[in-house]
Amino acid sequence: MKKLLLIRHAKAEKETFGKDFDRPLKYTGIQDARFMADKLKEKAIIPQLIVSSPALRAKTTAEIFVDAFKLPDPTVKKSVYEAGRETWLKVINGLPDEFETIAVVGHNPGIAEILRYLTGEGREVHTSTTALVEFDIDSWAEISGNSGKLAFYSSPNE
Repeated sequence: MKKLLLIRHAKAEKETFGKDFDRPLKYTGIQDARFMADKLKEKAIIPQLIVSSPALRAKTTAEIFVDAFKLPDPTVKKSVYEAGRETWLKVINGLPDEFETIAVVGHNPGIAEILRYLTGEGREVHTSTTALVEFDIDSWAEISGNSGKLAFYSSPNE
């Protein structure tokens, strides 16, 4: 069985003088990410590997989860930034099979799109939302549309 933990980056500063790519997390975003990491630990939902978009807000969110779970630094995949459904699926299908549970930290609308595609369930995916999708398969390459079951879904406001 494979378990995919989708994590939307925490709340970031509005665009200022820099690029969207370089937006840092707000203080409330940092707090929300820590809260969600603790919530996942309480539920014993702990990934073995975290993959992240290289955008500052996603990478910082991933680092908060890595710290909470005592994992190695996140693996950064450039393709997760601004990824649509097809790119998300390529990233997921290429995940290393030696890991049963992997988290991917990314952005909307891509996370909402891939969640709907994998589970058939449409959900609002606000900042810091986490969704665990379980697949009754042995290889990440086997994942396709409607092949997963939403096993856990939460955000800081719930």
